[in-house]
Amino acid sequence: MKIIFHYDFYQVYTHDPASEPGRLETIVGEIWDKYDFLDAVPATEEDIAAVHTQSHISEVKGDGLYPIAALAAGGAIQAAEIGLTEPAFALIRPPGHHASTGRAWGFCFFNNMAVAITKLKKEGKIKRALILDIDLHVGDGTINILGSSGYVDICNPSSPEPLAYLKEVETALAGRPCDIIGISAGFDNALQDWGGVLDRSDYVEIGCLVRRAADRNGAGYFAVLEGGYNHKVLGDNTLALLEGMDK
Repeated sequence: MKIIFHYDFYQVYTHDPASEPGRLETIVGEIWDKYDFLDAVPATEEDIAAVHTQSHISEVKGDGLYPIAALAAGGAIQAAEIGLTEPAFALIRPPGHHASTGRAWGFCFFNNMAVAITKLKKEGKIKRALILDIDLHVGDGTINILGSSGYVDICNPSSPEPLAYLKEVETALAGRPCDIIGISAGFDNALQDWGGVLDRSDYVEIGCLVRRAADRNGAGYFAVLEGGYNHKVLGDNTLALLEGMDK
């Protein structure tokens, strides 16, 4: 499995839980010697403008956040492109699933998943996609950008009970065939994080379910980091998802 990462993601770029010092370090510490790391490359402004308004892009620039946000979007593109042939994980920040066409909120500035999926579609590399958003919070920005696109199905499981949650995931993955599955991998629904629902074995199972669904469809699959704020468990839960994806 390929991990898309850059040391610039260690920088504390603003004051919110997604930008806290040590957050990405705890993930890197768990997976560094287990997978192949590749340097993230910034998305082009053309790729970002395919999903965001120019005024939104200008506002992100004005806030001094464009370089790190573009780097995160570029990492998501790389993971999606690699994901067409082998599993990949974009270990990036800022997260993206709350960023809509013209608005940034919820610690998100550019919608990394939407930028990546849109680029694949524009370049004719996919016809249909499924986005599985396992963050505690609904990816409203992703829905805003891609929900009415006609070629993307989006699932945000919401059950507060683990077995029912996994059943929602399984049902979504058994839906219409697709060419790629993108996981918006938030870990704040973990048992020891804000949501208090999923344990390590559940993240392994989610990864396995995605891998099996991709195998059935002859599809690619990849994941992009979203939320997850308890540094004590974030790294191990991330590793658990990757283990399921990579078995």
